[in-house]
Amino acid sequence: MKKYAYALLLLFFIFKNIAQAQPLIRTSFSLEQLTLPQGFQIEMYADQIPGARTMAISDAGVIFVGTRGQGKVYALIPPKNPQEKMRTVTLLSGLNEPNGVAYHQGDLYVAEIHRILKYPNVDKHIDNMPAPVVVNESLPTEKGHGYRVIQVGPDNQLYIAIGMPCNTCDYRKKQPLFGTISRMSLDGKTLTPFAMGIRNSVGFDFHPETKELWFTDNGQDLLGDDIPPDEINRADKAGLDFGFPYVYGDDTLAPGYNAEDIKGLSFEKPTYKLQAHVAPLGLIFYTGKQFPSEYQNQMFVAFHGSWNRSKKVGYEVVLLTLEGNRITKMQPFVTGFLEGQIGWGRPVDFLNLPDGSLLITDDFNGSIYRVFWKKNDELN
Repeated sequence: MKKYAYALLLLFFIFKNIAQAQPLIRTSFSLEQLTLPQGFQIEMYADQIPGARTMAISDAGVIFVGTRGQGKVYALIPPKNPQEKMRTVTLLSGLNEPNGVAYHQGDLYVAEIHRILKYPNVDKHIDNMPAPVVVNESLPTEKGHGYRVIQVGPDNQLYIAIGMPCNTCDYRKKQPLFGTISRMSLDGKTLTPFAMGIRNSVGFDFHPETKELWFTDNGQDLLGDDIPPDEINRADKAGLDFGFPYVYGDDTLAPGYNAEDIKGLSFEKPTYKLQAHVAPLGLIFYTGKQFPSEYQNQMFVAFHGSWNRSKKVGYEVVLLTLEGNRITKMQPFVTGFLEGQIGWGRPVDFLNLPDGSLLITDDFNGSIYRVFWKKNDELN
């Protein structure tokens, strides 16, 4: 009876949110609508990149952009002289949701839902891409929460976010890669969970000093406007369990589970709890020197924005300030993507540029924005 009651509860929230939620409306959008802290400026860096998601930059300064819903990877090629403009080319096409891209020692890694590809010496083949090396094709094939995020860690291994293919489900025994950030050797021969009990992480980074893994996690939907919290978490070692699907927040039992289900298990509590449904995606530590010192080695997070809440939240970029391994403050950094209940844009991911500026993707507008700092005397 308990399971039937839970199913009815889910149906209630589904229909409630369908009735109340207002869809995003794609319409005219100007960067002048966006607000940043004093001294910061934002400009259009590239547009007409449908579904722009994660980014990586090569030694030659080529920026690779993975996409969702397009099957493409784009390359933004820097000009050879000041008179030329940046070139945007479709580098790869016909792929299975190539959301994740990473660049390491000359090679481009691309994460499809079901496999990891490698393009060796990619800078030498931008205009004539060869067939890829298939590094590993043993990833789960389910599309739900299947948009992979990848990054090569400080230990020279590839980290891959593998979301649960559902709103709530328990795959721990059937498919232990689900609900994890897993770690793979660069040759693809080993692939094991690094952190588990994660519903859906769509962004992570390594602290520039401690090298610890920090990541976002999107909480369960359809439990109402205010629960469960979305999360920022930290994994300072392998093997930590962050509780999904059994608990959320500070070890609150999730609907459908009881004390027997978690007997003998130990869970990590959230490092930082966010408002429910803000949908934290990309996370990056700012490692440049252009921004003022209070921003350096601090964390930016992209709130993609809610889809199933009666009043929308998120749709912004925030700054999280750390002291040691604690987040002590959160403050808005780029706002204005949401006006009332109209969403103008949905930030996704970041990239630190060599000049110290910061790129932000927006998959709703198919755009990439550049945020930079100008001293007060340069603003006059």
